Amino acid sequence: MFRRLLTPEEEQVKLSIKSIYDGHHRVMYRGIKAIRCPFDYVIYQMITFELKPDLIIEIGTNAGGGALYLADLMNIIDHGLVHTIDITNQCARIVAAHPRIRLFTEGWQNYDLKEVVKFSKVLVIEDGSHKYEETLAAMQRFAPLVTVGSYMIVEDGIINKLGMKKEYHGGPLKAIREFLRSNKDFEADRYWCDFFGKNATFNVNGYLKRMR
Repeated sequence: MFRRLLTPEEEQVKLSIKSIYDGHHRVMYRGIKAIRCPFDYVIYQMITFELKPDLIIEIGTNAGGGALYLADLMNIIDHGLVHTIDITNQCARIVAAHPRIRLFTEGWQNYDLKEVVKFSKVLVIEDGSHKYEETLAAMQRFAPLVTVGSYMIVEDGIINKLGMKKEYHGGPLKAIREFLRSNKDFEADRYWCDFFGKNATFNVNGYLKRMR
């Protein structure tokens, strides 16, 4: 049987932040759009297994693939719930029906913080508009909910590297810098930020661990 040999061009490896960014918009989880960098999906499952949070608050639901992934991780460890927050309901039925997911559709500003009182270990993921002002405001509102030893993960600081800094008014990275200047309870966890290489994550400097 004849087998065509690969050409030198076909054997080349071409990888860039832009190619990963383009690909991450096509990522699906169980058939649902799940826009996150694959590196960060791997990190999320390790953090979830190690931390075993009682509650994950996700700001920014979109189609719900990310929330479904987190809820399935919690099924694996047989522990925890996901509160996912957005301003619309674009979720597939499988997401809304998942027993570990509660969907809130009135925005993070209107999320009742009393929802968190009964949970002992809370992790927050900020994945909203990515604009500096809104990201910082969300971080400031939800930071007190994060329990000591847990994380506030701020998504998509990579947009600065992609040339979108002006569009997002400085974006998540500016918000992280300002937040850390005024909040000494948190620090960027270099173990996760640098897991695949120096800030080889879309959440640049965004794995913020609550230390006290």
